[in-house]
Amino acid sequence: MSAPVTAVRATGEFFAFCLDTLRGLGRRPVQVREFVQQAWFISSVSILPAALVSIPFGAVIALQLGSLVRQLGAQSFTGAASVLAVVREAGPIVTALIIAGAGGSAICADLGSRKIREELDAMQVLGIDPIQRLVVPRVLASMLVAVLLNGLVSVVGVTGGYLFNVVLQGGTPGAYLASFQALGQLPDLLVGEVKALLFGAAAALVASYKGMTARGGPKGVGDAVNQSVVITFMLLFALNFLVTAVYFQVVPQKGS
Repeated sequence: MSAPVTAVRATGEFFAFCLDTLRGLGRRPVQVREFVQQAWFISSVSILPAALVSIPFGAVIALQLGSLVRQLGAQSFTGAASVLAVVREAGPIVTALIIAGAGGSAICADLGSRKIREELDAMQVLGIDPIQRLVVPRVLASMLVAVLLNGLVSVVGVTGGYLFNVVLQGGTPGAYLASFQALGQLPDLLVGEVKALLFGAAAALVASYKGMTARGGPKGVGDAVNQSVVITFMLLFALNFLVTAVYFQVVPQKGS
């Protein structure tokens, strides 16, 4: 089978997998214990890396924007540009990358190992739907952790940007906060949370699909993990572009 046909077929199977997962959200019984365990695991492996990564992200954004607006003579808008960049763009992206790299790879490896040990086939023989039992709780847990983690990343990133701008670039604390209040609005925070929600769902869906379709023994599981991370990164940037484009078309911006 040619490569284009294989890619199209895999894409169709992934969309069918997503629909099956969506349909499984309303089924009973709800796997509360599995959901709590997965949420705790994903958060435990994601909180510290996300906090550490968000500090240099906020600092780099503040330094670059501070230098740019100084050249343009618009130092008073440094706070607005830095905070909006972190809250709307950098925060959800950092959250998604950490969840996909840490939590998503673990999900893919777990389901992949179950696949090659034929545990998933055994569950189907017993009349248990693996998607409802294993995939749905992981997707919900990833979405919840992504939303909460995005708030942490935004706070840490904004704080880091504030400190670097005020301490290293000699910015004024009052002007930094006032400019954000003048241009920032509640939908900016909401769109960041929506992005994190979608990114968390995408990361868990891709990881679960690649894990449940792994073949070829332990090597196949390792290949599936690598593929899931790469595919998730590519999908995240495409989703980010679509959500941002829709947001700017629907929500009027302050100062425009």
